[in-house]
Amino acid sequence: MAATSISRSVAFEDYSVYGNLSDDELLQIAIERSLSNTSANTANNHAIAAASTPSPQPDLPSHSSHNAPADHSSHNAPAHHSSHNAPADHRSHNASAEQPTAHYSSPNPPSQKPPDPEEEPLFKAIRVGDVNTVKELTMCPGTNLMLPSKPGWLAIHQAAWYGQDTCLRVLLSAQRGMINKRSELGETPLFVAVSNKQLQCVQVLLESAADVNIQNYDKETPLFRACERNNAAMVAVLLNHGALVNTSCTPQGCTALHEAACRNNVEICEMLLKAGAKLELTDIYGISALFNAAQSGQPATLRFLLTHGADMDSRAADGATALYEATKNGHREVVELLLSYNADPNKPGKTGLLPLHIAAQRGNNTIVSMLVPVTSKAVVRRSGISPLHLAAERNRDDVLEDLIAAGFDVNAQLSEERSKLYEDRRSSVLYFSVSNNNEDAVRSLLAAGANPNRDMFRALNVAARMGSMEMVKLLVEHGADINAPVPTHPTTFPAVYMFSMKYLPMFKFLLDHGGHAQSCFSCVYAGCAHPPITTKHPDWDPGYSDRAPQQTGGVQFCEMISAPSICRWAGPIIDVLLDYVGHVTLCSRLLEHLDSFSDWSGIKDKAAPPRPLLQLCRVRVLQLVGRRRVKKLPLPGGLIRFLQHQERCVDDC
Repeated sequence: MAATSISRSVAFEDYSVYGNLSDDELLQIAIERSLSNTSANTANNHAIAAASTPSPQPDLPSHSSHNAPADHSSHNAPAHHSSHNAPADHRSHNASAEQPTAHYSSPNPPSQKPPDPEEEPLFKAIRVGDVNTVKELTMCPGTNLMLPSKPGWLAIHQAAWYGQDTCLRVLLSAQRGMINKRSELGETPLFVAVSNKQLQCVQVLLESAADVNIQNYDKETPLFRACERNNAAMVAVLLNHGALVNTSCTPQGCTALHEAACRNNVEICEMLLKAGAKLELTDIYGISALFNAAQSGQPATLRFLLTHGADMDSRAADGATALYEATKNGHREVVELLLSYNADPNKPGKTGLLPLHIAAQRGNNTIVSMLVPVTSKAVVRRSGISPLHLAAERNRDDVLEDLIAAGFDVNAQLSEERSKLYEDRRSSVLYFSVSNNNEDAVRSLLAAGANPNRDMFRALNVAARMGSMEMVKLLVEHGADINAPVPTHPTTFPAVYMFSMKYLPMFKFLLDHGGHAQSCFSCVYAGCAHPPITTKHPDWDPGYSDRAPQQTGGVQFCEMISAPSICRWAGPIIDVLLDYVGHVTLCSRLLEHLDSFSDWSGIKDKAAPPRPLLQLCRVRVLQLVGRRRVKKLPLPGGLIRFLQHQERCVDDC
């Protein structure tokens, strides 16, 4: 501190000699010695050295003030705003007081710190509570108590921070004009004392007419900071000295009641309401104190606010209600409390989702079970999305089963608007589970009657693209249409083949269960030369061409199999297909592929007419009887297996 020094006209070798003198007597001595021009340079230097003895600077308290001096007991608070149960440490015995403030509430910034590392003599004397030294130093004509240290920290801030109320009185008697001086963060001595929970200093400052409503540069008032510190005794003192309760105390517009609510301090909330706090005040997000309590999971405060008339169905700027927010944050007790007060569970947020949707998405079974009986299924349908969709999307299998048991439609479809949010235009609940490769969820949905054919791009295609044989079997067993086209990408053959040809066992399984094979050999060019394939389709296989003759109505199989990533499998693929057809003609492009590898020459011979009579009979029997009825035919087991393409001969018939 630049101007803190001892007057050269005052020479005190032992400060304790003057310990019993009054302030006026000390001042008179200083004046007399100044007038006599007594030189005291040596003594001054000695006094400065004594006050400047190096000592370790203590770590400054953080917000929690775990190393701050103990708060003074609340019985010192004025009677009409009493804090009858405040503990000695005002961090509060409630565990929730230590929880971080919810995102709609204000941050909890640290108060300005005392200057360091070099400590002025006056500042050290204040910190250690050396009242006599403080008196001597403040009496010196060269001492200017109004000049701040480097961080804008005055001696009065130092006394307020360290709870040195006696030093504080000395400083105020020497220079009362600094009582409302602000630090570089805009903090008054009163604000600093509140921040470090120094109740005695707060009382001294208030009794000396400190302005109780001066905000720091973050807009916080001492009252708001006392609520942040969860200190009921401090709040009572501030209210008794005229603290305004409805002041906007953060850039977001929070009030002291907002802060008290999210700290779950019913006692402070009660004092604020008695002092005129308005329950309906909201911040810039439309958030009320009740919403803060629900969001941060504070049932005691929530119950108190509800009993005093807070509107539990008020909505924030984003449309969320207190019930919605409590659900989102997983506060089961709060959800139960709000429902007991008949909170409306059918009010959606701005995205159209209900609390039940959010509970399903978060996978909270308990909250889901509480919301299901009171949520309107008609409102759910109007939302354009089922909670089943969200449970399936996040793999919340337990919630999925609970919702199925509660009667939610496993075939519910996304609305067109919501379906458009997904690149693949998915629609069914089953699609979500298949795309997540969640076999258990797929089994549950199919067992409950889910239709695998509800999406434009079928779930079977997704399973085949992932190479999931088990998923493909499940879907086919439950009626997935193997031959379904994709309207946006028409082909002359079943679309699922595009994703299964690299997995020959899967490809054969699809053919065994009704996949069309004849269409793979249909080509408008037949034996004529095919035009070159020059256009690559962006959405499918990198080698897939979308160039197709207009008269075919889609891409031909011979074009598809010519893709660079598939053509190396052309021989085995054609070989498998020939087992499922009678007489066919290989087009020039298929022949080119078979001629490209010497080992594939036998496949070309296999296709040459005439086909074996046994093969022709098998194809005809399957056409007449149908694949599902083959097992019921009165035929030997070997022949049944042959008809089912499980063997290539009938030697055991």
